[in-house]
Amino acid sequence: VQLQASGGGLVQAGGSLRLSCAASLRTFSRYGMGWFRQAPGQERVIVASISYAGGSTDYADSVRGRFTISRDNAKNMVYLQMNSLKPEDTAVYYCARTKTPYTSGRLVEYDNWGQGTQVTVSS
Repeated sequence: VQLQASGGGLVQAGGSLRLSCAASLRTFSRYGMGWFRQAPGQERVIVASISYAGGSTDYADSVRGRFTISRDNAKNMVYLQMNSLKPEDTAVYYCARTKTPYTSGRLVEYDNWGQGTQVTVSS
C-alpha cells in the first residue's frame, strides 16, 4: 500500500488548509483511515480518524470543531479540512491506514504510513 499526502503549506493563524491523501490500494474501502501529526521534538499523535465507509469519525479534542476528516472511496482519497488554524497546529501531518474497518486513536493500530506533509501556521 502506498499513501501519498499533500496539501500542506504556510498559512496565517485563522486560515484554512485542505490536506489530501491518495491511496494506491484496491481494498482501500475496507479499512479505516487516520491523520496524525508530529511537531518537532514531540510524539506522533492522532488528529482524526474515519471508518471504512465514512459513517464514523473521531477527533482529537484539540481539533474538534475546527478540522473535518472525510473520504471518497471511489477515488481512494482521504481528506482533512483544517479551519481556524492556530500556531500550535504546526507539524508534519501523516495519513495512515488502520488494521480494521473502524476508527482508532491508537498509533499501534495503524499500518501503511504515508510520507508527511508540512503544515506551518504563523501567528
